[in-house]
Amino acid sequence: MVPAASGADLPGGTGPLRTHLADGRELLYFFDAGRTASSAAPVPPPDTRALPPRPGTPRMRYDRLLGEWISYAEHRQTRTHLPPASECPLCPSAPGHATEIPAAGYDVAVFENRFPAFGPGTGPGESGGTEVLAIGRCEVVAFAPEHQASFTGLTLERVRTVIRAWTHRTAELSRVPGVEQVFIFENRGADIGVTLHHPHGQIYAYPFPAPRTLRQLESAQSYHAETGGDLFQDLLARELQEGSRVVVRGRRWTAYVPYAARMPLEVHVVPHRQVPDLASLTDSEREELSVLYLDVLRRIDALYPTPTPYIAAWYQAPVNHPDRDTYRLHLQVTSPRRAENKLKYLAGSEAAMGAFIADVSPEATAARLRDAAPAAIAGTAGVPS
Repeated sequence: MVPAASGADLPGGTGPLRTHLADGRELLYFFDAGRTASSAAPVPPPDTRALPPRPGTPRMRYDRLLGEWISYAEHRQTRTHLPPASECPLCPSAPGHATEIPAAGYDVAVFENRFPAFGPGTGPGESGGTEVLAIGRCEVVAFAPEHQASFTGLTLERVRTVIRAWTHRTAELSRVPGVEQVFIFENRGADIGVTLHHPHGQIYAYPFPAPRTLRQLESAQSYHAETGGDLFQDLLARELQEGSRVVVRGRRWTAYVPYAARMPLEVHVVPHRQVPDLASLTDSEREELSVLYLDVLRRIDALYPTPTPYIAAWYQAPVNHPDRDTYRLHLQVTSPRRAENKLKYLAGSEAAMGAFIADVSPEATAARLRDAAPAAIAGTAGVPS
């Protein structure tokens, strides 16, 4: 079961400061070490905006041909799209510009998405049928108050705060009735399709186990039936033994380009210990993760003169799946950038058939990342090995 991680029991610091926005959505402030709710913001400023009522919960339909659910959230057509910095909804509020974050400053802020793909309805889902309510919850995670910042530019202390927020939200959302999987991700760059430039990520609390996760579990089950082995452990062991695709190796985590990478840039960050989700990590594992993850992202950015677009996706075990404890938490960072001025597009074979054709070898990508010179991470000598 998912351990509790709410309130003051968060590892490495106190719990978040909770408040609500004008339309009833929840907002949580997380603070860097040494800063607490009482010292940083004893009374959360109110949201003074006149907001319209929240949209109704979308409906989703079941695709029997592929065995997948599709959410139809038509209100998302009106969501904010690449506004100028002066109109950014994730910057701290200022006179004449009230935003989604009423405070005049913050460290990390998490709030319910105004344009959710799932929710705001929660609770037991409708049973039966191929069209039901898309219950669940969608949240936005603002990494920093500075509009021009990026995850790669965060301090190590701020990365720790972000990971603490991810951990808290994983544990709490996993206990929400109707939630079956918690997905944490960051889309970075216009080429990926971001709608806001401000550094942020998102959290989706799905009302079903995601198709990609179920596919991985099915592969693990088949592998165990054939060999008696643990697929997740054996894949990691192979990468560590061969070494040619390893980017960074620590005591508790390893980052590598997978043997069958699909994208021009693809790095998996995998814990050495079997854990189902972020809430199950130890303090030592979170600490090493903060250093190693920042190192990997900075290596990716060091490849080219301009920032590289990417998707950073946390794969966590489904909440109620019978094989939950056999699943291994891991991060996948992918980018379509195959050269300084070239992107890989999912064309006929990939988009229609799901049959990928790679442009570069995983070994070549790993070598480039190992040779990259990432910006130094202040306050640390690097990833312990």
